[in-house]
Amino acid sequence: MKRNNYIYRSSMLYRLLLLTSVILLGAASCTKNFETYNTDNTAVNTDIASLMKHIQMGIYNFSNGGDPNSYQLQQNLNADCFSGYMMSANPFGGNTNLNYFLVTGWNGEAFKVVYLDVLAYINQLKGLGVDQDYPAVWAVAQIVQVMAMDRATDIYGPLPYSQAGAARSDVPYDSQQDIYNSFFTQLDAAAATLRNFISSGEQLPFQFSSMDLVYDGDFTHWLQLANSLRLRLAMHIVKADPALARTEAEKALDPAAGGVITDNAGNMNVKVSGAGFSNPLVFIARNWTDINIGAPIQAYLSGYNDPRIGRYMDKSTDDAFPAQYVGIRIGSSVIKTAYQTYSTINMKDGSNPSFTLNTPVQLMTAAEVYFLRAEAALRGWANAGGAAQALYEQGVNTSLAQWGVPDADYVNDDTSTPAAYTDPKNAANNAPAPSGITIKWDEAATNEQKLERIITQKWIAMFPEGQEAWTEFRRTGYPKLFPVVNNNSGGTIDTDIQVRRLPYPQNEYNTNRNELNKGIQLLGGADNGGTRLWWDVDKGNF
Repeated sequence: MKRNNYIYRSSMLYRLLLLTSVILLGAASCTKNFETYNTDNTAVNTDIASLMKHIQMGIYNFSNGGDPNSYQLQQNLNADCFSGYMMSANPFGGNTNLNYFLVTGWNGEAFKVVYLDVLAYINQLKGLGVDQDYPAVWAVAQIVQVMAMDRATDIYGPLPYSQAGAARSDVPYDSQQDIYNSFFTQLDAAAATLRNFISSGEQLPFQFSSMDLVYDGDFTHWLQLANSLRLRLAMHIVKADPALARTEAEKALDPAAGGVITDNAGNMNVKVSGAGFSNPLVFIARNWTDINIGAPIQAYLSGYNDPRIGRYMDKSTDDAFPAQYVGIRIGSSVIKTAYQTYSTINMKDGSNPSFTLNTPVQLMTAAEVYFLRAEAALRGWANAGGAAQALYEQGVNTSLAQWGVPDADYVNDDTSTPAAYTDPKNAANNAPAPSGITIKWDEAATNEQKLERIITQKWIAMFPEGQEAWTEFRRTGYPKLFPVVNNNSGGTIDTDIQVRRLPYPQNEYNTNRNELNKGIQLLGGADNGGTRLWWDVDKGNF
């Protein structure tokens, strides 16, 4: 099939970037000479509404219409599976990311997407004078840029940013620490602009709602997202730079900043917009049968008797074990005809399945923010807005409400624990329960135990957004996940520690090798899947 040819070719097919100006991106910039990255002969549309829609859809790449190959490689066959949410029944030839044989032809997609489908279009907005003429719209574009670029740096580590777009043949890499500092600076500017715009009562000369695929033109919600994103980024770096993490988190939570997301109406869900577009995760699962539920999320939800299980996943369709929730363990040796009958995302079960081709893409939720606040309170930071227990319980209940399964007794369950995993077709894939953590808050527990409880429920609540879930697993070690069954990394990735990043794309070695090598020095280890990122510090959480 066409998509498999796309996946397996040895070098990525990049579209011709029809920009004559260098890439200038406000407070931070993207990379160099992107002519080499593109082969599509379609000119970039310079209409503001079209550009704004494109960048929002480019974060989780479904900006290419009816062919979700890009998203499949950008996220689904890495972070979605590394996070414990998903696993493919398709072996894709045998050695792949899913057994830690990291495929060169797959792993440059996230790099390409952030520069070509987000940052290049933001440059077009700047070229139209949006930053000067419509600062509030530009502020939204900057928030989108930070969210998209954070996902890229949390995949690879150091990237070209501050000097990207410079008129030179080689573009330097910035350390991940410097990139995060740039994020906070950009969010400072964007949030200040939005606060001023909202307080002034000023109106735009056009309907921003027509180009806002998240909040229908509500700038207050964008301000709350900016503050929530700052809180997320602050927590990412708590081990690497505890002082800055606390400062930025307390700034995000300062009531004078404009607030964070507090209810499900503020969730960042990017709508599917335009003919030929669809939710790419659903497309891959339904049309290609290329992705199934992962064993960890099924084991946790089954063991907890979690009411979200039927909203997250469908039951198996296998004649040998019909109508059961059964995931697939990462690294399993699979045959598609045998394993595609295991559980998938909820596309068919029940009267109102959670996932359709038109389901908006979820990138951040109120529940996640409550769990971030719970961790802030646990760490003794100011402005959390409550005690850790209350915020934890509010996070759980907000998630249950989001999925339409409120259950007042769930947070009081002090006996249920995650289940062991049994593969009905291959006992070699079986695994004992990954953790003994219960749901009910225990004030007498250690901080480490409390954090495991917070992050485990946060992980459940963030489903199916695997990128942030993988980041939080790497940062905290939670939730505890089943290790990969078959590790074909050749010793570069530790089975127990699990995969920490993706290698840089081959195109960077071909076109920017000298600066890439300096970037690898900034990374502090080999360019492979076992090297930790700057914020991924090998030490305890407290």
